[in-house]
Amino acid sequence: MSEVNSGPAAEPDEVLVEIVDGGVAVVTINRPRARNAVNGAVARGIAAALDELDESPDVSAIVLTGAGGTFSAGMDLKGFLTGDMPVVEGRGFGGITEAPPKKPILAAVEGYALAGGFELALSCDIVVASEEAKFGLPEPKRGLVAGAGGIMRLPRRIPYHVAMEIALTGDHYPAARLYELGLVNRITYPGEALNGALELARTIAANAPLALAATKRIIVESADWSREEMFRRQGEIMAPVFGSKDAMEGAAAFAEKRAPVWKGE
Repeated sequence: MSEVNSGPAAEPDEVLVEIVDGGVAVVTINRPRARNAVNGAVARGIAAALDELDESPDVSAIVLTGAGGTFSAGMDLKGFLTGDMPVVEGRGFGGITEAPPKKPILAAVEGYALAGGFELALSCDIVVASEEAKFGLPEPKRGLVAGAGGIMRLPRRIPYHVAMEIALTGDHYPAARLYELGLVNRITYPGEALNGALELARTIAANAPLALAATKRIIVESADWSREEMFRRQGEIMAPVFGSKDAMEGAAAFAEKRAPVWKGE
């Protein structure tokens, strides 16, 4: 889960949260001098932010990014050596890897997304990256294992043999290569990953929040459903959406040729 040692003392606000226009929130890892290495404070900050944003009626999509031109270089090794574990009970590494938010979350990646940083990106639903971004799981080079979901999620997202190469070599891979493999959704000019992610997040957030959450849940959970149970379990998740006020509003707005006004009800 780690790639580099942290730098000087961390900034006071290690996780920043901003609700922007269009029903989108931005969660920023704010340790640029440490290349946004994840320590306990960052993990707790991300977990708290996601809990709050999942409950916020003003937010339908979330963007996770890093300050200072780097997404995250992984676990803070200095913190690790002093017992400062970047794990939150029930949420995992970085406060997200074991329990991502219910709402759609996008990663906006500049610079490096390495080790635990790559695992944070893999915990997101969509990845927007600068053309200069680099990804990798260098844990074997440090005598470690990518235990925050990286080696479990990666072969589910890209072809088996390529996932094995990335995991076993520990090398860095450019955003262009991961775009070819379908792991990166969109590539931007350097410095524009956040703007690209915000544009996509606003498009997503314009849709009905209950429908978004149910759609994400079905996509995530259906990977483990059998043929016999998949439509039943999908129906259980869908039923409240079809009976919601927002479903009625969506139909009415279409008939009246106007923009819908979602209530999340």
